[in-house]
Amino acid sequence: MSSSTPPEPEPGVIAGERRHLTNLAYRLLGSLTEAEDAVQESYARWYAMPRPQRAAIDSPGAWLTTVISRICLDVLGSARVRRERYVGEWVPEPLPDRTEWPGGPQSATDPADRVTIDDSVDMAFLVVLESMTPAERVAFILHDVFRYPFPEIARIVDRTPAACRQLAASARRRVAATAPPASPSPQQASVLREFKEAWQSSDIRTLVALLDPGATMVADGGGLVSAVRRTIEGSRDIAAYLMHIAGLSPGLTLLQRTVNGRPGLVAQRDGVTVTVAAFHLTEGRITRIWAVRNPEKLRPWTAPHP
Repeated sequence: MSSSTPPEPEPGVIAGERRHLTNLAYRLLGSLTEAEDAVQESYARWYAMPRPQRAAIDSPGAWLTTVISRICLDVLGSARVRRERYVGEWVPEPLPDRTEWPGGPQSATDPADRVTIDDSVDMAFLVVLESMTPAERVAFILHDVFRYPFPEIARIVDRTPAACRQLAASARRRVAATAPPASPSPQQASVLREFKEAWQSSDIRTLVALLDPGATMVADGGGLVSAVRRTIEGSRDIAAYLMHIAGLSPGLTLLQRTVNGRPGLVAQRDGVTVTVAAFHLTEGRITRIWAVRNPEKLRPWTAPHP
């Protein structure tokens, strides 16, 4: 009596993993574009397998998670080289909150709408992740964010469980050193509202007061649009730069919107988003500003659902 081949998982089961895979890949890569490419590659590898081989896999979700983690590990290794050649500062790709944009419900086809907004997509958190080695980042995200056990992570990254535990601990220390706020607060929204109004009215004194004296600002234009290519340091220099930008860009509309789960600002010209700014606050003052101007990173913001 011959054993029958187990049935292949239903297509809906495989497609149902896309949200999880996108969430994982975005946190690993800090880029929606690269995350979607990694998801597509994972599915391509799944469907490239012979049907009996696919049917023999007990947990397609676990298989896809392993594959996309390894893809992201490779991408992170090459990204470090690419970002050394990047024009100006590289800032993670900002995420919108679609409930704040026209069009209502989330879309099943837009990668931005498949990413769950929580503390692990906070811009300050993503920036710290950029300072980690690829192996640190993968071990930390899989364990501390997605709660994968170290023996399972070890199989994914080809290290021992003890080594993965050390990688995650090292990454955890980096994150703890930044001390990001646990969750958004009403005070943050209030500070950003004052900041927006002061910028619009060219009130440099209020801008300086809202900024921490040691605040920093970076801008990411990717060489595609104009953006300051050095980190601006100090409240007075940042305020002066913002006044300079306001003078060069008449007709900008500033909107207070959620950026990666935190209060942020969006600048639009003729309805098109040209800048998305994320902020980090400490004790009621702005300590970090990340201004993303690279149009390739603003696609989720420039094409809201109709």
